Amino acid sequence: MTVPLLDLKPQYEAIKDEVDRAIARVVDSQGFVLGPEVEALEGALAELVGVPHAIGCASGTDALLLPLKALDPAPGDEVILPAFTFFATAGAAWNAGFKPVFCDIDPRTFNVNLETVERVWTERTRAVIPVHLFGQMAPMAELAELAGERGALLLEDAAQAIGARQRRGAGASGDGGSVAAGAAGTAGAFSFFPTKNLGAFGDGGLVTSVDADLAERVAKLRVHGGRQMYHHEMVGTNSRIDAIQAAVLMAKLPHLERWTQERQDNARFYDRALGEVDEVAVPKTMEGNVHVYNQYTIRARRRDELRSHLSDLGIGSGVYYPVPLHLQPCFGEFGGRVGDLPETERACGEVLSLPVFPGLGGARLERVAEAIRDFYRS
Repeated sequence: MTVPLLDLKPQYEAIKDEVDRAIARVVDSQGFVLGPEVEALEGALAELVGVPHAIGCASGTDALLLPLKALDPAPGDEVILPAFTFFATAGAAWNAGFKPVFCDIDPRTFNVNLETVERVWTERTRAVIPVHLFGQMAPMAELAELAGERGALLLEDAAQAIGARQRRGAGASGDGGSVAAGAAGTAGAFSFFPTKNLGAFGDGGLVTSVDADLAERVAKLRVHGGRQMYHHEMVGTNSRIDAIQAAVLMAKLPHLERWTQERQDNARFYDRALGEVDEVAVPKTMEGNVHVYNQYTIRARRRDELRSHLSDLGIGSGVYYPVPLHLQPCFGEFGGRVGDLPETERACGEVLSLPVFPGLGGARLERVAEAIRDFYRS
């Protein structure tokens, strides 16, 4: 029995008629760029997240880039972000005109926290990007307080975390309410890359915001810097989400809660099945968080040997991420060295993501768990 890391075909086959009708509706209308399909998606996701503003754009990368460009940075301005994340987070900061400043992570959650961010804060810090890695939110209440006190933009990288929530106040305390990923900072950035929990049939992204002025600037930047054709108040770019992608996402959106529940059920299975394996650390969900498991990521001794063992058995896995951002050659001018961010570097050598997608099924889950247990028994 083979087990892929991800298989999107069953998801499509289960809702094929709905998706195909949505695509046909756009084709029949011949309205392919922005328009009512995109407006419907923006309204639905603003409601889901709990924010007044949502702006569709061309990709998750652009969802990070556009709010940063809206700050109109001066040379030398800095953005703090984790070194343990996908390259787009740092690439967006660089391409917006900022210097990316890399911080370490909390080893329990793989996310930044107040201590790791404060450690690298300078007078040039204009923004902080906490990444809700693998589907769990960073501690947003304390980060929001810090950013608010110091006048910095707090931009959530929620690319992997649509539907994730956190108790207000963070940690075990709080007022009983909760806040969604994308609503806890000044703005949030979502990706609809096909592998995400809510995935399009290509690239797509969305910016959420509680700030009307920022949302207006982002909306202008995505269409060459102006709301009115041929009138440009800013130097923007072409970052419009296609109407077909919006229609596909709207067809999938009613199923998101069920798919998320399946991911959480799969994660609980792994927690039980692997929790007693001494050489494996299952992911930790912090109290007050609702984890949506875009990835189920363990720490494993002899990780690369384990991955080879799984591959030999036809079981897919992934390493997200093998090289920390502060050690990437393109950022060499910043002088990053081995040992600068020890928790990040340790995670890069230990993490392994296991299949967790909806529709995986009990037999395949047990196949993965038994293969891991067998490896460490040998």
